[in-house]
Amino acid sequence: MQQNGTVLLIEDHRDIAEMIASYLEGRGFTVDYAADGVTGLHLATTKPVDLVVLDLSLPGIDGLEICRAIREHAKLDTPIIMLTARDTLDEKILGLNAGADDYLVKPFAIRELEARVNAQLRRNRSELTREKLVVGALELDKSTLQVQRDGQDIRLPPIGLRLLEALMRSSPAVMSRAELERKVWGDILPDSDTLRSHMYSLRKKVDKPFAQQMILNHPGSGYQLVAPNAK
Repeated sequence: MQQNGTVLLIEDHRDIAEMIASYLEGRGFTVDYAADGVTGLHLATTKPVDLVVLDLSLPGIDGLEICRAIREHAKLDTPIIMLTARDTLDEKILGLNAGADDYLVKPFAIRELEARVNAQLRRNRSELTREKLVVGALELDKSTLQVQRDGQDIRLPPIGLRLLEALMRSSPAVMSRAELERKVWGDILPDSDTLRSHMYSLRKKVDKPFAQQMILNHPGSGYQLVAPNAK
């Protein structure tokens, strides 16, 4: 059977974990498993994996702390799909701002989880090319996934990189929300709050440390990336 990649599953509910692991292994994935936050964080930061499926509520260390540690301390760009039983806007924003790439609310259809896993892996594997995108003093090197503005390094998670790439390729045109969502998530679209949360995080990293904004929000129309003084 074809090997599709290694998934680290961090989930403390045994029945849910067994269901996910059995299904993904039957689809050609290798599944590593942790039943608590401490073990999960150790595996996520010491063992190479292609994707993390992470429950929000865990004993020891919760999913938000694990997500932040993977992004901010270990500096890893491994795609993260967060699972939660709490379907509220605040919970979703917390998870996405912590560095999660996607969000799935329990109970969920296992085929939807598989589709989201495959979508994240496809996009992550297709990002490495020799191309360099440049808009003004902002650069995205596709071969290294390095982003710089005015010579300063900007570290972005996978979804942030995809959003920035889409905006840079379309610059200076305005991209509608629907266009951006299709470019980044394809046919498996997120809920209405996901793009807003990711764009907030992207603008905070690309624009906040600098005197002039490059990513502009046009309410009712979409988003635009422009070189300073080129509005």
